[in-house]
Amino acid sequence: MATTTTVITGATSGIGEATAIALAKKGHGLYLLVRDVAKGEVLKKQLVAETGNKEIHIIYCDLTDLATVVKAADELTAKLFNINVLINNAGGMFNNFTLTKDGFELTFASNHLGHFLLTKRLMPLLEKGHARIINLSSDLHKSGKPDLDNFKNPATYSAIKAYGNSKLFNIYFTKSLAERYKDKGITSYALHPGVVKTSFNSKLTGFIKFFFSLATPFMISPEKGAETSVYLATAPKLETKSGQYFYKKKVKKPAAIANDTNARNNLWALSEELVKSFYV
Repeated sequence: MATTTTVITGATSGIGEATAIALAKKGHGLYLLVRDVAKGEVLKKQLVAETGNKEIHIIYCDLTDLATVVKAADELTAKLFNINVLINNAGGMFNNFTLTKDGFELTFASNHLGHFLLTKRLMPLLEKGHARIINLSSDLHKSGKPDLDNFKNPATYSAIKAYGNSKLFNIYFTKSLAERYKDKGITSYALHPGVVKTSFNSKLTGFIKFFFSLATPFMISPEKGAETSVYLATAPKLETKSGQYFYKKKVKKPAAIANDTNARNNLWALSEELVKSFYV
């Protein structure tokens, strides 16, 4: 029986998959939240075969469809007594301005709001497990210039800007969790995995795809990119570093905008308002 129960989003490819493999080898009981269940089952068989760890479970969850987030959280609540580690790993960058079925901009929904709702719905289990919550951010948060009043209908849309904003939100979320739940035994950490060679940009086109192609020779492997996530999930005595931003397993100073307390509180309030109907 696994002693550590870990939930990971976006575990069927790239950094998430590499993280799942590393933690399976360390004996974590894994609950992988995935959009493609068939792909998840293939990964499950691979993990069991390679590691001998049979505590691997697949749950359907599409972070851009908040009803499925609620369903996944309810399924975990029915199955588990507690959660020790939650890794909010999934994310994406999208060429064009798109609204989800719930009416939210796609990048905002997939990279922030879905994880916000998931984390909030799982909070009773996280509190019982004195959990570590790990949010994958990026150094592209430095390009973030969010306009929370007009995020649903921006005058102009830039994939890189939307992504940068969402990665900034990941840091805001991390800091808010550390502050709001410190008396509940919860700790939280954000991280930059590095520039990782994955299928992340496979659907991008035009200048953005060209931009990423220039960085290809300098990209690191998913396994290398997963190292900080694995470190934050397993290293002892990290409590005093809750709320911090990490790179290469060390605390890194984020951009000054990441320390904007008013913006952070405004994001939390907005997120609460946007997901309140999913608590009914």
